[in-house]
Amino acid sequence: MWTPNKFFNFASRHITFSYPALALSPVQWRGLKHILCCMLSFCAVWILLCTESRAEEELKLGDLIQEALESNHIVLMAESKLTTTGFRIPQVTTLPDPIIMLGYQNAGWNRFTLGQMDGTQVMFSVSQQFPYPGKLSLREESLSREYDSLSETLKSARLKTVQTVKELFYDLFFAYKDIGLIGEKTSLFSRIEDAALSRYSSGMGSQADVLMAQTEKYMLLEKVEMEKQQINRLEGMLNSTLGREATSQLSRPSSSVKETPFATPMEDLLKMAYAASPEVRAKELMIEAAKVKVKLAKKDYYPDFNITAAVAKRAGPFEDMWSLTAAVNVPIYYKNKQRMAVLEADSMVGEADHDLESVKFEIASGLRDSFSMVKTSEKLMSLYKTALIAKTYQDFNLSLSGYVTGKADALTVITRLKALLDYETLYWKQFAEREKAIARIEALTGIEYGISKAGEDK
Repeated sequence: MWTPNKFFNFASRHITFSYPALALSPVQWRGLKHILCCMLSFCAVWILLCTESRAEEELKLGDLIQEALESNHIVLMAESKLTTTGFRIPQVTTLPDPIIMLGYQNAGWNRFTLGQMDGTQVMFSVSQQFPYPGKLSLREESLSREYDSLSETLKSARLKTVQTVKELFYDLFFAYKDIGLIGEKTSLFSRIEDAALSRYSSGMGSQADVLMAQTEKYMLLEKVEMEKQQINRLEGMLNSTLGREATSQLSRPSSSVKETPFATPMEDLLKMAYAASPEVRAKELMIEAAKVKVKLAKKDYYPDFNITAAVAKRAGPFEDMWSLTAAVNVPIYYKNKQRMAVLEADSMVGEADHDLESVKFEIASGLRDSFSMVKTSEKLMSLYKTALIAKTYQDFNLSLSGYVTGKADALTVITRLKALLDYETLYWKQFAEREKAIARIEALTGIEYGISKAGEDK
């Protein structure tokens, strides 16, 4: 691990200036060098210590996923929507509230005639509406299908949340890995600088070689700062997904991340997606709900019944009266009402069919893209690991040896080292892209390949 003393000693050894560059005495040069060494050490310590200070408690992918599923507001909103729909099912299966009527009927305006005239009475009635047989069950079936569809939508929201967490985790992992690679390659740039200083002091090289090596080394600090900005951006997005405050501090990802095993053919992925994808299942349930609504709309051609029971209380010599009546609504405006409702329901079935096909096409396209990314990343990772990185490292050592003996120039050595850093960076970039592509495949198919096997070494 880098410490302030190591940075200062590193800078003191490797920052070198040529006296003729400025009109300064040797004592002034040493003072200027000391000041610049302190400045460089301070900047490097501030940048790298900010990064290393978070390494005490590593982020584990499994813990992040669990927290996101419990606190992510999109998931919580989907859960609330599902619960809300569940409260609606008993409502649509219950009869309308009965109507109670209490009244008084009098003969004439001048006086109360209860018990004196035949038409005077105290009235009480209860009426209850009964939908045509089958309507309530169809309403329950339709809403139950919607409830099941929302349940699948909740599963889809959970899968997409897991996908987002994994993508952000691996992007964050790559950013920290890139900073680590830069720190490792700094020592190799120091070897080039040492060789350039040796050649310059012996009169075999130019000051331009020294300055070139130093400039390339300082450019690494610029790249570290850019990765720091990327880390801050990713942490803000991850905090949002986890339901945390945007300014919450996060530690660095676990260093025990391994490749997720993946060997499923494309044809099997499509079958799995069509059979198990929550998005597909949700759309299929919406089609079933729409078909039930067609049946319900056709049922509305038939009238509902209203049964009323009434009692009339009369005083004096007059006997009490009772009545039992039935009333029905007559759909005489069926052309503009019931028929249009049936056509609307039929149109909703067609809309749901097209929505399902659209989702299937999107899933197939997404699977093809992610599957291609997985296979391409695997090939590139194998190429970088088994060929380019090893060969470039050998080429760098040979070029450095040739530069020390005067058989190669500094530009060649620096180019080889930059290529080595690029290849190692690209290897881990492809590693992250492969894991992100697998996360997208998991979200599309509804099948998880296992966090404990892929995300962490437990």
